[in-house]
Amino acid sequence: MAVSVIIKALNEEKYIAQAIESALAATAFCQSEIIVADSGSSDETVKIATGYPVKIVQLQEIEQARCGIGAQLGYQYAQYEFICLMDGDMRLDDEFITSGMDFLRKHPHMAGVTGHIVEMQTESLEYQRRIIRGGVEKNTGLIDRMNGGGLFRQSAIKELGFFTDLNLHAYEEYELGFRLRKKGWKLWRMDRLFARHYGHKTNAYSLALQRWRTGYLQGSGEVLRAHANLKDWKAIIKELPEIRLWGAVYIWWGMILLSGFSHISVFIVLLLTPLLIMAWRRGSVRLASYSVFAWNLHAIAFLQGLMSKRLDPKQHIASHILHGKDI
Repeated sequence: MAVSVIIKALNEEKYIAQAIESALAATAFCQSEIIVADSGSSDETVKIATGYPVKIVQLQEIEQARCGIGAQLGYQYAQYEFICLMDGDMRLDDEFITSGMDFLRKHPHMAGVTGHIVEMQTESLEYQRRIIRGGVEKNTGLIDRMNGGGLFRQSAIKELGFFTDLNLHAYEEYELGFRLRKKGWKLWRMDRLFARHYGHKTNAYSLALQRWRTGYLQGSGEVLRAHANLKDWKAIIKELPEIRLWGAVYIWWGMILLSGFSHISVFIVLLLTPLLIMAWRRGSVRLASYSVFAWNLHAIAFLQGLMSKRLDPKQHIASHILHGKDI
């Protein structure tokens, strides 16, 4: 059995070496290729990566950089029967690919398998909120998506026509899982480590605003835009509770606007209620303030994503091979 490891990268000079080294260690037992799919790094990411026996491919039109295009870029060059997807700020567990291949060999109806991701960055409010929230990343057994990556069966991806949707600024793993499940494939999370994720140390508010500027927060709206039929919309909204939360935010906005023109006391109560509830639930005014701030940004960005234009997700992505052409 052989595996293509795709490492998505954008300005990951701090972690790209450990990401590559962990992928090399995890694939030492089998035929493999390591593909660093770079979306236009302006730091030393590419220079550092050239010191390893990997293939480095870079997006030609850097202004198109987004989460969905990175994995698809790497997939264009992947040639082996299994595909392991990971981020450039991760450290892949040494034995995951061995376990994953064995699992997929024994379960031919499974399109992909992953494990747990341990968040190593806990200083930022964003990652504190993610850890407290838990969610789908904690589930084991059958899952609807493989957030953060995992091991995929190439034959399952070929049925879809493309790997990840190049239009998506986020939620690309969920959207991939949605298409696979529509085709009858299944996804599984083993109760074992997949990778350690080192994430960002940026101030949470700065990170949120950066994600606003880059379009990352539009992801949930873009997923609905990608599946413009009522049946799919119902399924997606059921599976993504955050979309229902954005709906509640819109109702909250409406109530604030209506009350602001008549009763100032009601206006103030409505304005503060979400903050007070979250402070009580989280036990932290600081974390509650950030949560409410993030909700509002996400709710606005959702509408932008829903109205976004789309390119053909099956189209070839213009790119350059920077290193390892003959590997």
